[in-house]
Amino acid sequence: MGEAVQARNPSDVHAPVAADTHQIEVAAGSRWLVPSGQIGMRVDGTQPADAIGQIEVALDNLRGNLAAAGMEVGGVVKLIGYLVGDVDAARRRDALAAFFGSHRPCMTLLHVAAPATTAVRVEIDAWAAREAPTDGPVAVSGGASGWR
Repeated sequence: MGEAVQARNPSDVHAPVAADTHQIEVAAGSRWLVPSGQIGMRVDGTQPADAIGQIEVALDNLRGNLAAAGMEVGGVVKLIGYLVGDVDAARRRDALAAFFGSHRPCMTLLHVAAPATTAVRVEIDAWAAREAPTDGPVAVSGGASGWR
């Protein structure tokens, strides 16, 4: 994650129960990216019918937002997943592992009663940080979805 962030799992707190980290401290002067929540909708407007497919597309959308801001997946410091209905936990973990690799951001997962629109079963909210460039400002792009 570089010098801009420091991940910690305090010894006086239980071990993480998922592939995440208890806390990440972001240094002063770091660049932040806070995109809108990403849903599992492709550029052409289509959505996978199943939640795992929507998770994969939403993560691809997050990757696109990170790239537009000159950031990478390893810069994600916090991820919140909102899921509607039953979602296969093992397949969800596999999708997140494929996206994050060995990176372990802070994560929260919530099951919610209803989506923003009926076809949406997944929304992913994330924050990312990285060291600020020393050679001037960098444009930052926002997300593609929002609360409706």
